[in-house]
Amino acid sequence: MQIFQQYIGGEFSDGSTQFESLDPATGQPWAKMAEAGVADVNAAVDAAEDAFFAPDWADMTATARGKLLSRLADLVAENAPRLAEIETRDTGKIIRETSAQIAYVAEYFRYFAGLADKIEGAHLPIDKPDMEVWLRREPVGVIAAIVPWNSQLFLSAVKIGPALAAGCTVVLKASEEAPAPMLEFAKIFDQAGFPKGVLNVITGGPEAGAALTSHASVDHVAFTGGPETARHIVRNSAENLASTSLELGGKSPFIVFDDADIESAVNAQVSGIFAATGQSCVAGSRLLVQASIKDKFLARLKEKAEAVVIGAPDDMATEVGPLCTLRQRENAQDLIARSVETGATLVTGGAAIDRDGFFFPPTILDCSDAPDAPSLSNEFFGPVLSVVTFEDEAEAVRLANDTEFGLASGVFTQSLTRAHRMIRRIRSGIVWVNTYRAVSPIAPFGGHGLSGHGREGGLQAVLDYTKIKTVWLRTSDDPIPDPFVMR
Repeated sequence: MQIFQQYIGGEFSDGSTQFESLDPATGQPWAKMAEAGVADVNAAVDAAEDAFFAPDWADMTATARGKLLSRLADLVAENAPRLAEIETRDTGKIIRETSAQIAYVAEYFRYFAGLADKIEGAHLPIDKPDMEVWLRREPVGVIAAIVPWNSQLFLSAVKIGPALAAGCTVVLKASEEAPAPMLEFAKIFDQAGFPKGVLNVITGGPEAGAALTSHASVDHVAFTGGPETARHIVRNSAENLASTSLELGGKSPFIVFDDADIESAVNAQVSGIFAATGQSCVAGSRLLVQASIKDKFLARLKEKAEAVVIGAPDDMATEVGPLCTLRQRENAQDLIARSVETGATLVTGGAAIDRDGFFFPPTILDCSDAPDAPSLSNEFFGPVLSVVTFEDEAEAVRLANDTEFGLASGVFTQSLTRAHRMIRRIRSGIVWVNTYRAVSPIAPFGGHGLSGHGREGGLQAVLDYTKIKTVWLRTSDDPIPDPFVMR
C-alpha cells in the first residue's frame, strides 16, 4: 500500500485524514492518500499568501521565474515514466496515453517559462501635457486551482505554468477520486528550487473545495470540472469576490459530410470518443453524419470499435482501459438504458464487461430516430457515442449548436469553402477541421456556455493571471495650484 502526502509551505504531511484510492483495473485499494480538512486548506492558503509577498518571490525577476519553470519542465520530462505509471494505476488511463501526454506536459511548462519575461505593460498617449501615464501588469495574487482526476497533470500545467510565470502563487486541490499523480508531482516540484509556499498541493472533497474557493485570501479560482460544481464555486467566490476561469464539460459535435475522407474521419472519431475511454471534456460524443453516407460510415466505425483492444491499462497493447470509478460505469449503463427506451438503437457495446475492475466497452447508439435520447444531451464521460444524421449544411449547423455546451467541435469535409462557413457558424471555443483532439501550449483552449469561460494555453493564459495597474507621473516642476484660489 503506497502512501501519498500533501504539500503545504514546502513541507509534506499526511493531512487531517487519509483515504484509500482504488485501482480501476481491479476495484481494489492500492494506496493511501492525504485528505485535507479545513485547517489544511487554511494552512495552504496562508503559505501561498506568505510566499506571494515574501521578497524571495515578490522581488524575483521575471527571467528568474522563467528559469525555475524551465527547470521544472526538465524534471517533469525526467520523471515522466514514474508519473505515467502512477496516473495509470490511480485512474485506469492506459499507459500508452499517460506516457505520451505527460511527456508533452513538460513542453507546456517550457512554453510558459519562455513567456515569463514577455509580459509587457503599455505607455498611454495621455491628453495632458504634463503627465506620463503607463500600465503595469502585475500578478493577480493567490490562485486556487482545482482539477479533476482525468488528464490532471495536463490540466494542472495549464494553470500552474501561466500563474507562476505571472508571479502568482498557487494552492492546487487535486480530485479526491484519484489524486496520486498530483501528490507525486509535488515531490518533483519540490526539487525545482522554487521558494517555499509558491505551490501547495492538497486533496479533499466538497468541504475542502468550499473552504478554498471562499477563502478571503484567494484572488482567483481556476477550475476544471462539471457545470454543477462550477455553480457552487461561483457562489463561493461571492464571499471573496475572486475572479474565476471555468473549463467545464462538453457534448462536442463531430460532423462528417459526404465528401469527407471516410477512413480518416472514422479513425479520428474512434480516437475522439474511445481514446482515454471517453473520459475527456472534448470527447467527440455526438456524431453528426450526412444521411447519404451514414450506413457506410457506421459500418466501418462499428468494425473499428469492435476491434479495439480492451485490457489492463499498464499493458502497452491496450487501447481502451477501465473507467475511473464504479459510479461512471453505472451512470453510462443508466443513460444507455434510458436512451434505448426513447427509441435509440444499440449498434455495439452497451453492457459492462464481466471482469474485475470498472471496464466498459466502446458503445455506439444510433439516435437518428430518437432526438430526445438522454445520450444526446448528457455528458457520459465514458466511451459512448451517439449518432444522428443530417441532410444538408444548414441542418448540420442546427444540430451542432443544439446543446448548452460550447467547448469543441470537429468538421470533416474536402470543401474549403464549406469548412470556412462551418467554422464561422458553429458555436464552440475550438473547431478542428479534418482532425480532432489536437492540442498545443501555443493554442488557447476553452469554451463558452455550460463549457465555461476563460482560456488555458497561449499568451492569453498568462495575461489572465495578471491585473492592470495604471501609473500617473506628473512631469512639471511647477507647484500644483491651490484649487480653492479664484483666478
